[in-house]
Amino acid sequence: MKETQLRGIYVDRSKIYTKNLVPGKQVYTERLFKWDGVEYREWIPQKSKLAAGIKNRLTQIGIRPGVKVLYLGASTGTTCSHVSDILGKKGELFALDFAPRTQRELVFLSQTRSNMACLLEDAKCPEDYSSKVPEVDVVFQDIAQRDQAEIFIKNCNMFLKKGGFGLVAVKARSIDVKKKPKQIFTEFRKKLENKLVVVDSKTLEPFEKDHYLFVIKKTK
Repeated sequence: MKETQLRGIYVDRSKIYTKNLVPGKQVYTERLFKWDGVEYREWIPQKSKLAAGIKNRLTQIGIRPGVKVLYLGASTGTTCSHVSDILGKKGELFALDFAPRTQRELVFLSQTRSNMACLLEDAKCPEDYSSKVPEVDVVFQDIAQRDQAEIFIKNCNMFLKKGGFGLVAVKARSIDVKKKPKQIFTEFRKKLENKLVVVDSKTLEPFEKDHYLFVIKKTK
């Protein structure tokens, strides 16, 4: 088991892992694995867009032990649980989703993870939860909506500290089913570059079809 250049993320052969913050407990269908007395959870790229990006060699994500992360579109918490692992006990994770059904599962997850707080909010309206979320080191967004670029930029402007990183997973068909994915990703990048600095980007193929992940850095 070896830690990658992305702190808190480990590799063994072709698989990636995070240290289990709650030893003995699975969150989804991941395999638990012990190495030198420490328990790790396999991070499955077919079930996590962030894991898919890491497998496709993202060079910087900003998520590391001890930082604060705002996660938009947390769903049932699959990827959130691994982010929680990476952050460790000194980090803070604000997991936001607007669906009551998934929020229930997030609440159950957060009850076992001391660094995680759940928010039942709409990411389109960051002003509604501005009193609940502090300035953060990372904004991660996985929201399949037509205006996902505008949602991401708005949240980065409001919550992301100068020098912080933002990551946004883009599903082409959620934006426009008529345009080719390549055109959609090019247009999306231009929207980001009007406001932010894009420092990395990766296709999520073969793990996710017609998906891309962009990484930005806030410089102002």
